[in-house]
This record gives sequence, structure tokens and C-alpha cells, in this order.
Amino acid sequence: MAARNWIPVRGAQGRHSRQAHADLPEGAYEREISKEGFFGPAAFIYHPRPPTGWTSFEGPLRPRAFDLDRLNEPAGSPWAAPVVLHNAAVEIRFWKLAGAMPDLARNADGDQLLFVHKGRGDLVCDYGRLAFEAGDYLYLPRGTMWRLRPEGEAALLTIQATNTHFGLPDRGLLGPHALFDPAMLATPEIDEAFRAQQADAGDHRVEIKKRGQVSVVTYPYNPLDAVGWHGELAPVRLNVRDIRPVMSHRYHLPPSVHSTFVSDRFVVCTFTPRPFETDPGALKVPFFHNNDDYDEVLFYHAGDFFSRDQIEAGMMTFHPSGFTHGPHPKALKNMLSQPKPATDEYAVMIDTRDPLEVGEAAAAVENPDYVNSWRSPG
Repeated sequence: MAARNWIPVRGAQGRHSRQAHADLPEGAYEREISKEGFFGPAAFIYHPRPPTGWTSFEGPLRPRAFDLDRLNEPAGSPWAAPVVLHNAAVEIRFWKLAGAMPDLARNADGDQLLFVHKGRGDLVCDYGRLAFEAGDYLYLPRGTMWRLRPEGEAALLTIQATNTHFGLPDRGLLGPHALFDPAMLATPEIDEAFRAQQADAGDHRVEIKKRGQVSVVTYPYNPLDAVGWHGELAPVRLNVRDIRPVMSHRYHLPPSVHSTFVSDRFVVCTFTPRPFETDPGALKVPFFHNNDDYDEVLFYHAGDFFSRDQIEAGMMTFHPSGFTHGPHPKALKNMLSQPKPATDEYAVMIDTRDPLEVGEAAAAVENPDYVNSWRSPG
């Protein structure tokens, strides 16, 4: 498809800033309307009141929040974990493990991304062994056979790129070593621990998911028996501590700058601690915006979530496309001045080009009052 030739508009009316997200007219609140997330043309509208000052909000467009930590039933298989959100391009589950997986897994529906919310242990797979801990992303190419062996309980967010792949974002002028150096991507090792597990006796079942259905293949030996490998395809591990966020002291950058993995119809971003903007006129909180082309999902991993109220680690928010949103009233008080020098949060954001459906399990742990968290106190 040829690059889109956007309708050429250059206009301005009334009191407005010349620079987006900075030097706002006195007493005004900025709202961005944009195309293709934050990559297309945009307009910036200035209001005398926060554009989220509703008294009621009804209908399917309402913002939603789910306390995934309340999904307490552990599952030995990733395919038994409850589906939280899904569409034709992505499937998001929240998976709790009480111990080592009894069987192996293989996803034939697409690439798999595991984000470790809690726990530590080993991933063993076709390529060898890879240790994991909280804050790790584990990327598994489609068709990889694998098993998790946590040291105790574990909790993971799983993200499937249905019928396609994960890749890295285009870093453009920043260069290939921005955000994280590719050298930070760890691959599995055929080490002593991996060779030792090859001697596990008995039958070994492999649960293979294809088109949402699970087939089981049984081997009379451990099929994770590789003696070596080489190539340009393998699972990788990346921890959120290895990500060095891009920031500007004079301008609040859009969340797309924090993209970590990309697929055909969605993107995975990571929010990590970063200094607040220091320019006196620059916004120090996320700007109000209509993301009319993408659904926005945010999973809160750890820290102090400065732009959101009523949010704790292990919760997920879901903002359907077309919904005007931005900082909650408590955060808005610090729009131009922050009491702390830096943010203190780790979160995973998933922006999808196609509308998401809410799974039954997520609806069962929903906070129905979340929509009211934008109301000003009193």
C-alpha cells in the first residue's frame, strides 16, 4: 500500500500554543486529536476545563480497569490461563503458575511474548535454558517448544501475535542502540542444567495450540534434547531494567516513543523510570488526547503510577479507541510542577489497531467505579 497522502491542513484559531505540550495559554488544558496513534497528523485544542470532566459515562466506550491479581486460580498450561483481551491480531492472557509446568507448550498460532510480573526460575526450550525473573520479557518464536520451571509461584502476562511475528521498532534518528542495545538480548544456553534436564525419564506431553485448539503429542523421552544450534532465530530475554527511556527535558514525549516490540496490528511499549521534564512551560504529565485509531491497554507492573488514581500493581486498564482521556485530577495538580525529580513506575502498554473484546475472566475482576476516577474530588 502506498504511503497515505494526508489532506493538507495548516490552521490556527483563538488562543493557542505554537509548540504542542508546552507553553499552554494561561488557564487552558490541551487535548490532542491525532491519526494513527501519534504518527499521523494532529490537532491541539485548548479548553478552559479538563476534557474529562464528565458527571456520568455510560455505554461500551467507557474506560475499564481489571484487577488481574484477583485471578487466583493457577494453571499448569499457558493455554488454560484466562483470556483477558483479544481480537484477530492479538490475544492477552494473565497466567498464574503454582510450580513447574507439567507438560511442554508450543504455540502454532503465532509468536509469543511472556512478561514476568512475579517469580523467578528457568525457561527450558528447543534452544537451551534461559533464567528469568520479575520484569523480564521472554520472546518465543512461533513453533518453539518450551516449559517454565519457576522456583515457586509465578505470574505472567502473555501476549500472542496471532498468525504473525514480533519485531523491534524503527529507531530512526536515535540509532540502533537507543532504548536498549541489541547486545542486551540474552539467548538460551545449552549448559549443564539444560543437559541435565534431558535425562528426565518417562512420557513427555507437548500441548500445541493451533487456531485456539490444543493438540497433545506424547514422546517416550524428553524432546528438549538439542545438542546445539545456530542461526538468526531464537528466544530472547530482555528485562525492563535494561531499557533506557528516551526523554526530553523540554517536551512531554508521546507514549509511542517507548515502543519495545512491534507486530503487524499492535505495538508493545514499556514505561520505566525517567526524569520529569524541567522546562517551566513543558507539561509534566501525559496530555489529554483522543486516540481514535487504537485501543490502549496498560498493565501496571511495579512502582508509583503517577498519572492514575485507584491503580495498584497487577491491575490493567483498557481505554477503547475514541475515548478522550488523560491524567486523573490528583496528577493534574502537578501538570506544570512535579514534587519528585523522576517517575517511579514500570508498566507494559499494548496499543491495538483493531478493537479488543473483553474476556469473561477479566469482566469478573473489573472495578466498575474506574470510570469515575476522573471526577474532581468534591
